[in-house]
Amino acid sequence: MKNLSLILNAVLLVAVIVLFYLHFASSKPASAATTGPANLGDSKIAYIRSDSVLKNYEYLKVQGEALEAKRTKMEQDYRNRAIGLQNEIAAYQRNVSSMTLGQVRATEEDLGKKQQNLQMYQQSLGQQLGEEEAKLQKELYDRITVYLKKYGVEKGLQVVLKFDPTSDVLYAVDGLDISREVTEGLNSEYKSEKTAPAKKDTTAAKK
Repeated sequence: MKNLSLILNAVLLVAVIVLFYLHFASSKPASAATTGPANLGDSKIAYIRSDSVLKNYEYLKVQGEALEAKRTKMEQDYRNRAIGLQNEIAAYQRNVSSMTLGQVRATEEDLGKKQQNLQMYQQSLGQQLGEEEAKLQKELYDRITVYLKKYGVEKGLQVVLKFDPTSDVLYAVDGLDISREVTEGLNSEYKSEKTAPAKKDTTAAKK
């Protein structure tokens, strides 16, 4: 999960950058007299601590645990298959002295194919897990971006920064920290999703 956390941290950074970009991309070009850092004095700025948001976002906890469980299951399945092949190889080595040349060749060919299939299976599992991680990254990106847009409009924010040891923000007062509010808002939306009644399929009724 360490690699996943690093990836998701980067996704969160992209989300806040998108909010920053969308605001200024939609703004009117500033005149030469008003360009530069002075513009920040007229802006409402806030920041989030990405590690805090990621740590306390219930959606990420649930999905991360599900992804970890799937990874563990994949690893165990691969391990079982690898052990099975090792047992077959060991059995062949024990009995090779009593086998005919034709049996030896056929067995070795069969074991070789099984080894290749096992390697292909391992690659397939890695690709599948990578796709699952990419899917989670996309879903997290969408959720945070959409929420930050709404939050920014409601609070009149023009800039939201990411503040952690890897960011370019070297100092910010605690009063600009909206990590708790953002996390609570994200969790509230996620809770509403989980408790909302499932929509009924009316397709059959219309036929």
